[in-house]
Amino acid sequence: MLDRPVSELSKPRRRLPDQRWQIYPQKPEIAQNLAALTNLSPIISQLLINRGMETPEQVQAFLEPESLVLPSPLEDFPDLAISLELLENAIASQTKIAICGDYDADGMTSTALLLRSLRTLGAQVDYAIPSRMHEGYGINKRIVEEFHSEGVGLILTVDNGISAFEPVARARELGLAVIITDHHDIPQKLPPANAILNPKLIAESSPYRGVAGVGVAYILAVSLAQQLGATKGLIQPMLALFTLGTIADLAPLTGVNRRWVKRGLQHLPKSNLPGIQALIQVGGVQARGDEGAGEQGSRGAEEKISNTSASLSTSPKSKTCTERSRSIQNPKSLKPEDIGFRLGPRINAIGRIGNPQTVIELLTTDDMGVALERAMQCEQVNASRQEMCQQIEQEAIAYVEREFVASLQQDRVLIVVQPNWHHGVIGIVASRLVERYGVPVFIGTYEDEGHIRGSARSIPEFHVFEALEYCHDLLGKFGGHKAAGGFSLPAENLQMLRSRLIEFANQCLEPQHLKPLLKIDAEVNLNHINQQLYQQLNALHPCGMDNPDPVFWTPNVQVVEQKIVGKGHIKLTIAQTIDNQEYKIKAIAWRWGDYFRLPSRVDVAYKLRENYFNGNTTIELELIGVRLPIQLQQFFASPPIQSSTNFEYNQRQYTCGFYKNGIEAELRIKNSEGKVLAMQPGHIIGLLGINRQNAKEVDISQPQYDNIIQAALQALSVLSADS
Repeated sequence: MLDRPVSELSKPRRRLPDQRWQIYPQKPEIAQNLAALTNLSPIISQLLINRGMETPEQVQAFLEPESLVLPSPLEDFPDLAISLELLENAIASQTKIAICGDYDADGMTSTALLLRSLRTLGAQVDYAIPSRMHEGYGINKRIVEEFHSEGVGLILTVDNGISAFEPVARARELGLAVIITDHHDIPQKLPPANAILNPKLIAESSPYRGVAGVGVAYILAVSLAQQLGATKGLIQPMLALFTLGTIADLAPLTGVNRRWVKRGLQHLPKSNLPGIQALIQVGGVQARGDEGAGEQGSRGAEEKISNTSASLSTSPKSKTCTERSRSIQNPKSLKPEDIGFRLGPRINAIGRIGNPQTVIELLTTDDMGVALERAMQCEQVNASRQEMCQQIEQEAIAYVEREFVASLQQDRVLIVVQPNWHHGVIGIVASRLVERYGVPVFIGTYEDEGHIRGSARSIPEFHVFEALEYCHDLLGKFGGHKAAGGFSLPAENLQMLRSRLIEFANQCLEPQHLKPLLKIDAEVNLNHINQQLYQQLNALHPCGMDNPDPVFWTPNVQVVEQKIVGKGHIKLTIAQTIDNQEYKIKAIAWRWGDYFRLPSRVDVAYKLRENYFNGNTTIELELIGVRLPIQLQQFFASPPIQSSTNFEYNQRQYTCGFYKNGIEAELRIKNSEGKVLAMQPGHIIGLLGINRQNAKEVDISQPQYDNIIQAALQALSVLSADS
């Protein structure tokens, strides 16, 4: 008999993703009632309920953000009035203004937004961005001294400065005025700036609370243009840059972010900024929408943006539910994923491994030739960034599998430090390691023999900034928030840092937290997935942080085709039989090459995506989760050990049963000739033979094996029900 476990011969790399599935509780009665009141489908109503909206008024405010009455930013930002006064005086006296930006997408779009607007308003303005490689994040004393030597009278920080006490104090000593615009967490001691604009300093109930750095810059620029009576031609370019930076920075798409991003996505395809057009062209982004709306539909959207953007707090009349259902899909609009996956990375790549000046020139030039040249530079740098990420990720995984994977359940955090990695991209690799291993990841590389610089990414139950504060005596500079952070330390402190982070992780994490969390909205059968459902989902757009893309799941589907494409992606076709009719749909699973081949029967979790090919548009699935069907999970979780039964398949007699072998239960199926097929949960490879020594490995996802396994499970389910 096969008396040694399958796991001794089959390799664990063939297992499925180890995920926590959290499916929202379904509220069909409330969903039906909400659907009737709002003229939306029950599925959309359930998605809104999952996002905290259960009344028509809440739905109205969410679906029609333009219906909200916004307070004046002057009411919510205490230092906005003095900021405007300082800028007005500087423009009137032609005092030199210097912007200190940052090298990420938020910082670069903020810098470009204020450069364009201040120049248009007549200011004498220039900028500087600290070197990522040599100086790190934020304004520093060198930049302050340089500004002073150049005759600058007013410093304006964007997306940084809230923690820069010493550099700001030095600027004030030298007689420079300082306006800080930032959105990062508030330190215990604020810098001595003339004015500070930060949404974390205003009321939590304010609709402006969630803006990123580019949002603060947008509010400042629009308010200044309004005060000077010079908004004409200024608003739409700034709105485009606001939209680009907000999505690329993963800011929450709620409050004013949702309102303005929705406008911006409609406007971006026809933006008059050469840099935006060049990015769209190089990135291969296609504006999508209701082709039947025609030119008039496009013009209407443009007028609406123009009219309502002239004031930050203007609110047009809200639509009726019927009007809303007709206009769910805006004509010729981009979607957040166009920026998140195509435009944003091309900008961020420059900040990671290139020269930020390339992006600033791209977004501030009025010359299409220069814009295309800079966009191509972004494209080339992004290609290098992708190769670099892939190489470092592979090296990091190999290192983790060799050194740490056995102790992850005890450590509950991963600290990975290696030489010769580019610290501009290790944050991306950290995110991928979190996806893979389900634990917080601190990843670093050596700046020189004596110093390490790193990035951190987290899981929902672990607060990165609090973890870094817990280790503050071992670190040099550090900063961040709950989900991510950056740090540096003397190399000699690495082992102590590892021990301290493990200590912190064990205080706040339980074993059940150590799996990637997958939040799922609702169950949908494949026969309900069509263009109509996809169009209805546009009611929720723009989706992003705090308003995620809807995630659906379908149980017990059959994987009928699968192959590896590109750099380790699985392209597949899945099928579901409903009322004796088979429904098929294509799917893609990004970077899932390690899980190939998938079992032939699985539960799948996914987002819906449109695929454009040869002029045709089809709806496909983007897989983000897969697990064994729930029936199989239950069997393996509590199998009827040593219980067996007989069954018939294809007119042949078999015996099957679950047996405790090693750590896990094992399903064995024996035919009349004494051959046994043995498998364990999550393994794609089984064993077939008379005994273990001479058994051969077989791919049990193949139909000839999968069909007999399904028949055996059916027989065992009957046995379990009868017992």
